[in-house]
Formats: sequence, structure tokens, C-alpha cells
Amino acid sequence: MPNSIMYQEDGFVVLETDQDEQILTHQELLDKLKDILSTRQDDLPRELQKISSIEEQAVYLQENFCDLDMGPGNYLQWYVIRLEK
Repeated sequence: MPNSIMYQEDGFVVLETDQDEQILTHQELLDKLKDILSTRQDDLPRELQKISSIEEQAVYLQENFCDLDMGPGNYLQWYVIRLEK
């Protein structure tokens, strides 16, 4: 049986074009994704196009992906981190 700590998240390390790596909380990453998605409603990944709410899009993206295509030469990636073993 898997240990429940395997599913625990203490935050996310976020990698972004021309930025230092950041450690964000669950809510901070969610807010960042909502801000980005609010300006890109006409250029969404196919999986998000069927979701009408920006909040729900951001949650789906955060829970099911680890990156977002930001265009040529740009990137946004996030990875779950645990601070304890």
C-alpha cells in the first residue's frame, strides 16, 4: 500500500522564461495560472477549451499538467515539492 506522503504537496517549484526559479504555494500557483489563462481564452490547450470557468481551467491545469505552452522560446513549468520525507 502506498504511503500517503506520496500524494502530499507542500508547494511547487515554478520555472519560467527569464525568471529565477520560484517556490509557490498551491494557491499562489493557482492565482498565477488564472492570471495567465484570463488573457489567453482564445489560445487554450484543447483539454481546457471545454471548461468554461477560468477557475476550473486553472485547477484542471494545475492538477493534470506540469507545463503550459507560452509560445516560441518561452516556457512555464511547475513541479510538486514535498519539504519533508
